[in-house]
Amino acid sequence: MAERADGTRVVHAGVPDAAHGEPLLPGPEFASLYHLSGEPSGAYTYGRYDNRTWAAFEAALGDLEGGSAVVFGSGMAACSAVLLSSLAPGEALLLPEDGYPAVRTLAREHLAPRGVEVRYAPSGAEFAEAVTDDLAFVWVETPSNPGLEVSDVREITRRAHLAGALVAVDNTLVTPLGQRPLGLGADFSVSSDTKYVSGHSDLLLGHVAVDDGALAERLRTWRSTTGGIAGPFETWLAHRSLATLDVRLERQCGTALALAERLLGRDDVAGVRYPGLPDDPSHALAAAQMSRFGAIVVFDVGSRERADRFLALSELVADATSFGGVHSSAERRARWPGNEVPEGFIRMSVGCETPADLIADVEQALDRSG
Repeated sequence: MAERADGTRVVHAGVPDAAHGEPLLPGPEFASLYHLSGEPSGAYTYGRYDNRTWAAFEAALGDLEGGSAVVFGSGMAACSAVLLSSLAPGEALLLPEDGYPAVRTLAREHLAPRGVEVRYAPSGAEFAEAVTDDLAFVWVETPSNPGLEVSDVREITRRAHLAGALVAVDNTLVTPLGQRPLGLGADFSVSSDTKYVSGHSDLLLGHVAVDDGALAERLRTWRSTTGGIAGPFETWLAHRSLATLDVRLERQCGTALALAERLLGRDDVAGVRYPGLPDDPSHALAAAQMSRFGAIVVFDVGSRERADRFLALSELVADATSFGGVHSSAERRARWPGNEVPEGFIRMSVGCETPADLIADVEQALDRSG
């Protein structure tokens, strides 16, 4: 049978086979202990090791990613599991200069003191050139957050694997419906499911997908040993929400493109970036490895003061950090340390509002804030 489309796959991913009298999607399993006679064996021996709600969501994510998935309590728990379980003293790690600041903090405050050499390279198409044969691990974020730089995952993984290095791709901004890092050669596909996968800005969750059984087992062992587990209710909520991911992304990505095009026509806005724009510097590379470009649009309104006025005057856009929810949000990203962006730089997460209403609201806020 031909592979089904994304909209069908997300609705049915991880749903158990039909059984008379059973729910279509079983509710969350709340258990710290399980009946266990004799010597420990099999799954479901203790709540920190296994949970049927995790297993169902992991099956769904694995189907979408093209591998095996391991769910964690947050996106940073997922990132930490990959990096801390993979690197040893004396080995070298390459990170992008533009990317989620907490990953750089993790490397600086926890990996470097343990003897891991941490290197940085500019994000974007040239990032692959920094992959040298003395690296043990390469971390890629594409599109990057917040600069929306796109890196060549195929070329990065080709170079890294020739050197014997592992590659992880943070795929949070586009999800496995927009880009499948494992299919591009990466060893790990990492996502903060706090964002688009759950999509309602009401929980923290993350996952890692791999297509190597040994790596999957290493991640599960790390999770149970360190206790970075996900709550069953949050996991169930994310699985429930996964069914609408395709529908949400269709609206969000379409509106993001329309908004970016409208912003390009304004003289009072600079630095508009969205990989879906045909004239964006990263568009050709993005189109070669992505089927969707995400719903983050970035732009510069010129000053901190105007950015604050714009955010205060918008009626539909929440002034909040994070992204990926059904409600549009935005923030002046320079308010956080570790982001090398102009003071007037806005990172906007486009939600599911009616496109004409959202675009009109953004424009009135820009008009009044000037």
